[in-house]
Amino acid sequence: MHHPLVSRSNARRNLLLGLSLALAVGACSSNKTKKDQSYVARDVETLYIAAKDALDRRQYALAAAMFDEVERQHPYSVWARRAQLMSAFSYFVAKEYNDAIGSSQRFLSLHPGSREAPYAYYMIAVSYYEQISGVQRDQRITQQALDALGELIRRYPNSDYAVDARLKVDLARDHLAGKEMEIGRYYQQQGLYLAAIIRFRTVVDSYDTTSHTPEALHRLVEAYLALGLPEEAKKAAAVLGGNYPGSKWYERSYALMQTKVKAPALAAKAESGR
Repeated sequence: MHHPLVSRSNARRNLLLGLSLALAVGACSSNKTKKDQSYVARDVETLYIAAKDALDRRQYALAAAMFDEVERQHPYSVWARRAQLMSAFSYFVAKEYNDAIGSSQRFLSLHPGSREAPYAYYMIAVSYYEQISGVQRDQRITQQALDALGELIRRYPNSDYAVDARLKVDLARDHLAGKEMEIGRYYQQQGLYLAAIIRFRTVVDSYDTTSHTPEALHRLVEAYLALGLPEEAKKAAAVLGGNYPGSKWYERSYALMQTKVKAPALAAKAESGR
């Protein structure tokens, strides 16, 4: 597998595939490597080539430490600039994401106008993205991933990296919407309908393009009916029917409205006509 600084044209054509394959490969602990690996002063080219050889052998943690050593021993060389991104890449495939972020941020602080800056922003974004956990856990890392992906798209909207970033934004937003739904359903089960409505409204208003929106609208119908607010339930059901007419959630809301709203109204009308 090649880093963009090693084979720029091939890497850019195969960016997504290459990163996916690299992620599937396990890596040893970089912390242990940093502690156990002892370096002596070497000329920059020899040191850089040795680091690249370790990367080619998929010794990612060792490669990262050696690229860091290139920068430490030869901080003002052209090789040092290359080594910073190679280090970030090596940490990334070793799943040492915080170190990958640190190396990328250091590169950007020293070389903000570099033509490799989009790649550094991409490394930061995907390093956050790969740490996104299940919706049962705190989602601060998901928001950090969204912020970093958004920064990349804003700065370099026409880059190859922005294409992948936009896909990841959609997935991250869906993840955050899933968290809101989980909390909302919990409140609903506890009979805390107002609190549940706030969560479901957040999904509808802020994450309306995600896969969770139809269910959120249906849950609003349920919660409004539970609070004795049939008109609000009708509004939510109308939005659901207008946007997702073939979904299972609209079918459930329609059946619920027929039972809870239409039938009692008809019964009252019949009673008044006697």
